[in-house]
Amino acid sequence: MNSLFLLGGVLLFVSVVATTLSARFGMPLLLGFLAVGILAGEQGIGHIRFDSFPLANVIGQLALAVILLDGGLRTSMSSIRLVLKPAAVMATWGVFATVVLLGIFTTFYLGLDWKFGVLMAAIVGSTDAGAVFSLLRNSGVRLNERVQATLEIESGANDPMAIFLVTALITMIMQPEQSGVFAFLWMLILQIFFGLLIGWLGGRILAKLVRRLNLADGLYALMIVSGGLIVFASTNMLGGSGFLAVYLAGVIVGNKHSLATEHVLRVMDGLAWLAQATLFVVLGLLVTPSDVLANGADAVVIAAFLMLVARPIAVFTGLWKGDYSRREKIYISWLGLRGAVPITLAMMPLVMGVPNSNLLFNVAFAVVVLSLLIQGTTIPVMAHRLKVAMPPKPEPVDVQDIWLSETESVQLTAYRVVAESEAEGVHPDKVAPISSSYEWRCFTLIREGRKVELHSDTVLRENDTAWYILPPDQVDKMAQYFTETGSTVRMNFDFFGEFVVDPGSRAGDLAQAYGLKLEAGEESLSLLELFEQRAESKHPVEGDRIEIGDFGLVVKELDGNGSVKWLGLKVPH
Repeated sequence: MNSLFLLGGVLLFVSVVATTLSARFGMPLLLGFLAVGILAGEQGIGHIRFDSFPLANVIGQLALAVILLDGGLRTSMSSIRLVLKPAAVMATWGVFATVVLLGIFTTFYLGLDWKFGVLMAAIVGSTDAGAVFSLLRNSGVRLNERVQATLEIESGANDPMAIFLVTALITMIMQPEQSGVFAFLWMLILQIFFGLLIGWLGGRILAKLVRRLNLADGLYALMIVSGGLIVFASTNMLGGSGFLAVYLAGVIVGNKHSLATEHVLRVMDGLAWLAQATLFVVLGLLVTPSDVLANGADAVVIAAFLMLVARPIAVFTGLWKGDYSRREKIYISWLGLRGAVPITLAMMPLVMGVPNSNLLFNVAFAVVVLSLLIQGTTIPVMAHRLKVAMPPKPEPVDVQDIWLSETESVQLTAYRVVAESEAEGVHPDKVAPISSSYEWRCFTLIREGRKVELHSDTVLRENDTAWYILPPDQVDKMAQYFTETGSTVRMNFDFFGEFVVDPGSRAGDLAQAYGLKLEAGEESLSLLELFEQRAESKHPVEGDRIEIGDFGLVVKELDGNGSVKWLGLKVPH
């Protein structure tokens, strides 16, 4: 028993430490966990023999439930409302179209029976929530809200279709006499119906319990995790999609902001990392590298077709009526990340005794590794090349909520002084302009790890950390003074333009001032009306733009209701 504990502790410890190396070399952290498992496995330096697919399947299901719950807790309802319809299309049609195209290709390329070829496609056909949540949020790049929300919500909601297709195809192979179109459609309806119903009910119940029960801080997260597992398991037992249910439950709880949810999010972050580390280490132990390499050439061809043909066609056909530019569609096509879900789905044929299912597992494993290596490492590069990346947003280095009651709080925000920023060399209380409608008062200044007494002649130095109590709408504004330098200002000018204009201004006045040519009838429109008339998207997000000759009109800021507050005007040089 102690040997088992020692082994588990060493593997997880090495996995966590190895993430520093993977981050330094620009590799996805998940590959670090996977590499540790492979090195510790039967053909690695650890020589650990682990071949229990049923046990690995149990671990995989449990870990994915925790990862999806954490992802749901961090998904804002505003993001869901923004992209609900297109994300739902991608979670259903997107998976189906990908599987059909890849299944036809795989069948002819490998010379397999069509059911086996489509089964292989169904296993790798859905994007992976764990990979998407982890890689997007740790990539160091800020995507526009429409793209990021679509990728995250699609990955959190596409499991029912993937599980339905895999289950249906296994049934057709193993029990063809029980196969029927109506039976399969009924199974899909149950997957979605019970997933949505129990996820919604479970989320509402958990949200109410979180707000009403008075527990020790650490117990709130345990209650949410245990409640999430109840939702996950009960949905599966009723024939629904437990993955969809636990994700939806997380969304509902996470959007009920309270003292308890703050404690939950802090603990859940560690639990989600533990789940991902455990899952990928186990998968690394389970795989036999020589078998994967033996099918490596086929996996490369299948992965290439998936990334370059099947996924793009599915995205462009699924989003052709949406509010997405061509560049956004290309980026969403490229970010069809595969992770633990395909490998977990590949265990189902092995557990159920499908002939030649080792081939399915090995190819799925190789496709996941290739996806993480190629797509996962190019998230920032492709975002900048396709111009869906946003300039870095000035943010505090730390935020602590001080709760005055169960529902009311104030925020303590910490800002670190960047060299050559406006805050450097200024008294902490004089950072913001005197004309500001809010009195900015610093209550603590930290310098080289020590608290500094504030006097009339105290000035901020590089790397000082100043703490303030601010209303929520002033937090980002204050961050600008601490983080913006000449280079960041130029970066914002390059993206949003040199001037800020009022959306209510008359388009004709702007055209007259700069000699712009407008279409007939556009002179009387406001700039916002002109933008809405010309824009590809009917629901603008920060960074959306239109062209007026050589000039650009860019959405610079939205208000709390999602309406355009300010536009940027980019002038040609």
